[in-house]
Amino acid sequence: MDEVLTGLVDEEERALLDLNSELSPLSEQLRRSLARGKRLRAAFLYWGWRSAGQPDCEGVVRAAAAMELVHAAACTHDDIIDDSRTRHGQLTAHAAFAAAGQRPTALALILGDLLMGYAGHVFASCGLPGAYLARTTGLWTTLLRETMAGEFLEVLRTAGPAREPRVAESLEICRFKTAKYTVERPLQLGATLGGAPRALFDAFSSYGLPLGEAFQLRDDLLGTFGDPVRTGKSNSDDLRDGKPTALLALTLEASGPQGRALLAKLVGKRDLRPEEADSLRELMESCGARERVESMIRERIDRACAALDTVPMPAEARSALRELAGTTAERSR
Repeated sequence: MDEVLTGLVDEEERALLDLNSELSPLSEQLRRSLARGKRLRAAFLYWGWRSAGQPDCEGVVRAAAAMELVHAAACTHDDIIDDSRTRHGQLTAHAAFAAAGQRPTALALILGDLLMGYAGHVFASCGLPGAYLARTTGLWTTLLRETMAGEFLEVLRTAGPAREPRVAESLEICRFKTAKYTVERPLQLGATLGGAPRALFDAFSSYGLPLGEAFQLRDDLLGTFGDPVRTGKSNSDDLRDGKPTALLALTLEASGPQGRALLAKLVGKRDLRPEEADSLRELMESCGARERVESMIRERIDRACAALDTVPMPAEARSALRELAGTTAERSR
């Protein structure tokens, strides 16, 4: 996967610089955007293909690389929306453009658009038969629609006037913004490319949705309780932005008047101080919200793994998907 992405960056860097040497900051950020990552979305597309009984081949690896480009595009735009300064321990694209004295938001938006455009190109030119690719047209559109819908809903529901996050609404955002495009749809894209039967496609919904939700719930915990040295990003951005996470919704539900007053005072505060963030973490611990999220994660992992036993697939694929369930939801970064 890294070889495919590095090759793409090398090729596109040459093409960009042939247009104009002043595009070098764009090519540099393109390379940085794809240099690191867990490659989970690519892995799920790959194992969706293998679950359909298809062999390892270069074409499916290239198709899977498209998922990394979609993810890089979404992260670039998400970092602008959240004004996140670091990701994977490095400056985000708009922060890097700002540090160089350039127009950060405008240039990072262009980078995100470019990455999404590359995703479609890489998928369409992966080398698999055209008839295979044609089967995925509607699903590809669905993946993009759902991802943007989740992002839009999160923005609408973040720190709105007199708006308190609710668990059901938080999980809805989680499903659209993360669960579907991280696990369910990549698996189904791979399975559809491979000509899998409908039963496998449906089983991947039963596996992918709860596991994708577990992934986002873990991300929410790391976004507040994670070690920035390990995660490579701030552990106060979600609190500062007032993100409508399930963690925050559960804290509101479980808190008494004093706790709710603290939440109203500090959540969404743009100049949130470290000691104030610590007081919010203590409240989330003491009211039991953190442990409830952990329980939700465990329950979803169990449900996802059980779904793998409902449909025939090669033993290697089943084993890989079980392992990915742990990698996805039990991570520390």
